[in-house]
Amino acid sequence: MPTTTPAGRARRVLGALALLTAMVAAALVGPSVVTPRLAEPAEAAVYSSCTMTRCADARTARSGWAAKGFPTTRGWYSWSGGLYNFAGGRFYNYEGQLPANATYYEYDVYPRAYGAPRDAYRIVVNKSTGATWFSPNHYTDFYLL
Repeated sequence: MPTTTPAGRARRVLGALALLTAMVAAALVGPSVVTPRLAEPAEAAVYSSCTMTRCADARTARSGWAAKGFPTTRGWYSWSGGLYNFAGGRFYNYEGQLPANATYYEYDVYPRAYGAPRDAYRIVVNKSTGATWFSPNHYTDFYLL
């Protein structure tokens, strides 16, 4: 085993400290330097009617959720055909696309096996007025049903 001089040990310790310092600096500074800046989110478009093909599916889902009394508790609910559908709970309208001063709840449009991943199709309901919006793209656009 080679013998190491005190000067050699000091160089190894200083080298290790320099490496550790560089790694910590890269961890703290690196992500902000290499990660591209995300663009500001696009504003949602709100349409006064819904004529696309999937709007019929959204209306059917609305009828199913209405039959269940538009549950406000987030979770899976049994659906026809042995499938389940997910109620997402309260929709807070943080971006303000829908009319203000209302309480909204969100519901999935398409039923699936219990616990399966959710897709982007939602309806958002104002239980006080019954007004319902369909979003085919997870709140990028809203279509009044």
